[in-house]
Amino acid sequence: MNMPSKLLLSALCLCALPLAQATEFEDYGRVVRVQPQVEQVNMPRQECRTEYVQVQQPAQRSAGGSIVGGIAGALLGSQIGSGNGRTAAAAAGAIAGAVVGDRVDNQNAQPGGVSEQAVKQCRTVDHWESRTNGYEVTYDYRGRNYTSIMSHDPGQRVRLRVSVEPMQN
Repeated sequence: MNMPSKLLLSALCLCALPLAQATEFEDYGRVVRVQPQVEQVNMPRQECRTEYVQVQQPAQRSAGGSIVGGIAGALLGSQIGSGNGRTAAAAAGAIAGAVVGDRVDNQNAQPGGVSEQAVKQCRTVDHWESRTNGYEVTYDYRGRNYTSIMSHDPGQRVRLRVSVEPMQN
């Protein structure tokens, strides 16, 4: 073997030396049991329903006839008599005119009645949901069982990082 080849072989062996002394490697363990970790979470929601209630409607009346009738009655009443009698006649005419004006104006008014009105009623109720937040995984590695919490179900085997350290005396 020539000198450059020996040098190259020596360099390769020197570079491979740390790899030969690696203290970590990957291996697989057989999954023995997977237990989901479940928690209960409250997700409140609103439930609504519509009810129909009876509502009393007031009569549809107008005040315009009373006002016009009162003014007209007061004017007519003030034409009768003299002095205090004229004032009393104007007051009586205003009252009578207001009553007559109201009756004339509201003779075709819609009477009050009962109607149905929709009323929406809502309330908040608890709604519990089950959520899986992890998995307790028990696996066998070289005849010993180990348990770990994982974020997912690993299936039939679990990938492991194995670390080897010398014992200190």
